[in-house]
Order: sequence, then structure tokens, then C-alpha cells
Amino acid sequence: MDARVRTGLLYDFYGPLLTARQQRFVELYFDEDLSLGEIAAEFEVSRQAVHDILRRSEAALEVFEAKLGLLERYQRERKTWERLRELVARLQASALEESEKKLVEEIATLVESMGREVD
Repeated sequence: MDARVRTGLLYDFYGPLLTARQQRFVELYFDEDLSLGEIAAEFEVSRQAVHDILRRSEAALEVFEAKLGLLERYQRERKTWERLRELVARLQASALEESEKKLVEEIATLVESMGREVD
């Protein structure tokens, strides 16, 4: 996974655990795609200060993930959900008796409701 994408996902999970300043710098750099210089000018600090805050923020996000594992769990659940959807689709495409079709439809409904929770 691209480091920038990973940081964005980690921020989605753990952003509120960062300081307000760290949150703002991460949002400006990763979400709004501002350069170090642009952020530095806005906050009247050096580019090096912005760089340091961003690196410390990324390190903190990685520590949170190492301890809590929310991103890893999310990715695992998402893969499982996708696999379930594939299996249900294969069952729906096969020749089933009427009672089996009803069971597959019920499973499909449950899988879709789980998918909404994962997204």
C-alpha cells in the first residue's frame, strides 16, 4: 500500500488522538495537498518545523496502529466481506432448489448489511 494512502487511512482511524496542531498539519498536507512551504507560510514556521510535525504525527499514527490494530482489522474484515460477496454471487448463479434460493437470498442480505458496516 502506498505510504500516503496508509497515512490517510491511519489518520481516519486515529486522527482524533493527535494534537489539534498535528491534525491540522496532516489535513493540510495529506488531504488538501499543500506543500511544506505553503503550510509553513500559513503558520509562520519553518519548512523544517512542518516536516518535523508531520513525521512525528505519522510516527504517532503508526504507534497507535501497532497497539490497537484497527486498520489491519478493517482490511481483514473488508477482504472477508468481499470473499463472502463472491461466494454468494456464485451460489445465486448456480442451479438451486427453491428452498436453497431462499437461504442464499437471506445470506446475501446479511452479507450486504455487514458490508455497509465495513464501509
